[in-house]
Amino acid sequence: MSLKQTEALLAELAQQCSNCQACPLAKERHQVVVGRGNPKARLMLIGEAPGQKEDLCGEPFRGRAGQLLEQMLEEAGLCSNNDLYICNVIKCRPPGNRKPSSTEISQCLPWLEGQIELINPGLILLAGATAVSAVLGIKGKLGLQRGHWHQKQERFYRAIFHPSYLLRFASLAADSPRQLTRQDLSEACAQLRKVDEMCHGLARTPANTP
Repeated sequence: MSLKQTEALLAELAQQCSNCQACPLAKERHQVVVGRGNPKARLMLIGEAPGQKEDLCGEPFRGRAGQLLEQMLEEAGLCSNNDLYICNVIKCRPPGNRKPSSTEISQCLPWLEGQIELINPGLILLAGATAVSAVLGIKGKLGLQRGHWHQKQERFYRAIFHPSYLLRFASLAADSPRQLTRQDLSEACAQLRKVDEMCHGLARTPANTP
């Protein structure tokens, strides 16, 4: 699928999502927060839900947690505009930034599944326990899930701490949440480069080469 086709389909999905009234969150929102970044990115980052800043501006990860995320992505050699597509499980802000309910997640999940299908990333970062549970069906402490890739069908998923969680920890010790997240993002960057090199190598290989 071409970039223009993907962009058009994502725009159509965003329009449909903006009309969604499936759960009570629709009555509280200012804007639906669908996603941002490169529609053809091989790497996707999925968070939990929009906060107050995101609800007002209409883009995910634009508040304090988003600023920290941008900083850490840049340190890892990743650009949010070029290397990633960023979104959330929930597209409308829960009141008071509370955790989304299981009903809200199940009603909103088709929008996320549509985004994953259209963007078709090979690597997906799941920021926070809500994203891990919604996408992989794995519940429990996120610290037990992070640090390695989970394979589901043709994609690879990696759990990372949510940036809002990292705001509570300023420590830069080797085993601190911030340093562990830096390791995860660096590994994601390295894995992304491997995928790109592999794809470029296949593109240069003649079709009749065994």
